[in-house]
Amino acid sequence: MGRLEQKVAVITGAASGLGLATTKRFAEEGASVLAVDLDQAALDEVVAAASPRVSGFAADVTDPAQVEAMLAAAVERYGGIDVLLPNAGIWGTVSDIAGYPIDTFRRVLDVNLTSVFYTLKYGLPRMVERGGGSVILTSSAGGTGGKPGNVAYSATKHAVQGIMRTAAVEYAAAGIRVNAVLPGTIETPMIHQLERTFSPDDPAKGAAQLHASSLMGRYGTPEEVANLMLFLACDESSYCTGASYYVDGGFQLA
Repeated sequence: MGRLEQKVAVITGAASGLGLATTKRFAEEGASVLAVDLDQAALDEVVAAASPRVSGFAADVTDPAQVEAMLAAAVERYGGIDVLLPNAGIWGTVSDIAGYPIDTFRRVLDVNLTSVFYTLKYGLPRMVERGGGSVILTSSAGGTGGKPGNVAYSATKHAVQGIMRTAAVEYAAAGIRVNAVLPGTIETPMIHQLERTFSPDDPAKGAAQLHASSLMGRYGTPEEVANLMLFLACDESSYCTGASYYVDGGFQLA
């Protein structure tokens, strides 16, 4: 019997990177998964290749009406929501504060932060109706301390932990656990974008810089993050709430 048997999970940003790896991992462990992404074509490919337990829902998570619709769809298809994982996120750009584009700053906040609020606003009441569950927020090792050059991303990942702690306090009595995962340099499309940003003419040089930013001297894999997500989603973490969990190869120490 899988560790998430008879559980229903909603995962955003599910067509690539951490969201895709976690969607696959949860389905392997018996969960029914509503995989949500803005990219309909990529989402169709994910669903076609996935377990029959996975179904897709195309949505823009910066639109509250679409977020509410995706959560209603999960209840309609599967009967409720046990695990909520608002994972969708973008990097933005690299610049000091004075040079950071205002439109990019607003877009990063909308995707990385406001969408998390929408998902919890409309998802938590449905989890209360279900009798409890687990909320897992994707923060970042970059959401601790000052990170020069990425003011928008850093600000959102700090703020996600504030939402996590507030939700953990507000919903503990309802049996809902709320935690955050803080990945470091994980090999995803976002990290390859960052390689080119650091070293446009030689992405391998950018990769070497990023490898050196952790104690382990390598990228983590999306599957390594998904394993931590799984622990927080399943009953093995039944006494864990209000906490931030690193999966960063020692990035915060290096």
